[in-house]
Amino acid sequence: MSTSLNNLLTLFVSISTTSVLLLLTTTICGQTTTTANPNAPPITPNNPSMASSYMDSEREQVYARFTDFKRNLDPDQQRFAYGTAKAYLRRWGGEKDADTKEVIKWVTEYERQMHQGDLYAAYNAKKYAQTFELARPMIKADPEYFFGLAIMTEAGYDNSLTGNTSLNAETADYARRAIQLLEAGRVTKVDPFKSIEIARGFLNYALGSMVKDEKPAEAAAAFLKAVKSDSPYHTDPLAYHRLGIAIYKGELMQLSGQYNDKFGGKQSSAEQTAMLNRILHLAEQAINAYARAVALSTKPEQQDARGKILAQLTTLYKSFHNNSDEGLNELIAGVLAKPIPE
Repeated sequence: MSTSLNNLLTLFVSISTTSVLLLLTTTICGQTTTTANPNAPPITPNNPSMASSYMDSEREQVYARFTDFKRNLDPDQQRFAYGTAKAYLRRWGGEKDADTKEVIKWVTEYERQMHQGDLYAAYNAKKYAQTFELARPMIKADPEYFFGLAIMTEAGYDNSLTGNTSLNAETADYARRAIQLLEAGRVTKVDPFKSIEIARGFLNYALGSMVKDEKPAEAAAAFLKAVKSDSPYHTDPLAYHRLGIAIYKGELMQLSGQYNDKFGGKQSSAEQTAMLNRILHLAEQAINAYARAVALSTKPEQQDARGKILAQLTTLYKSFHNNSDEGLNELIAGVLAKPIPE
């Protein structure tokens, strides 16, 4: 009986020892699967993982390489900076920190500069349709690419001078977008123009030229901005002539027709007086623009055009001055010394 009891005790101890060993083994294995180093502190939600720390360190290293390449003005080093920046953005482009924003801004400007050579080449070769083909995808990817918008406006305007109007509507849209960027103060480099004022003058003049037949009121507003800019259009007789025509064919004719239909043969009223005053003001603006075009036409090669503009001006002036041209010569002589009426 005692022998059997001893055997049972021995078996119990053996089983208990095995269980303890299995429990210890399981605990140790569980620890080694959650920490790379058994001696390291346990990971909690408050401790960053080793992978996250490594990624942050790697990102800092890539950014540092980009910065080193960027500071060197050697073209080869700049290309290395571009490659490094693109690699950075492929992995961390969605981050919102200052470093990532800097990389994005630098890549955008680098790519803009990279494309300019091709656009210049197409435009200078007078391949206007090709200029549009090259620039369209660039604008789609970078809506604030001012150079692309501007070079297409130039190409579209020059294309219209050949008699081809197929690009006019698209050109007008690009001109509007470029003007919006200027007016919002979002343009730091005004290439292909020499200054912001020259850019403002040309873009508005081009816009007015593109829409003058279909949208004379919009054209009048654009021409007015062009002639008021500190650019060659400020003294361009053609710009003032087009301004006068746009005012006359746009709001002036429209309101005159409405006035005759609504108030013809009726007693005066506050509404009638207000519309009449508006018509007279528009007539003054149109006459002033025509007069400036005449006064600025001083070159020998401009004399034929000057004669035609003067004839138009005389007719318009007399229609608002009891069929008399009295005072017209004095207006022309002194118009350039006065501010443009708005």
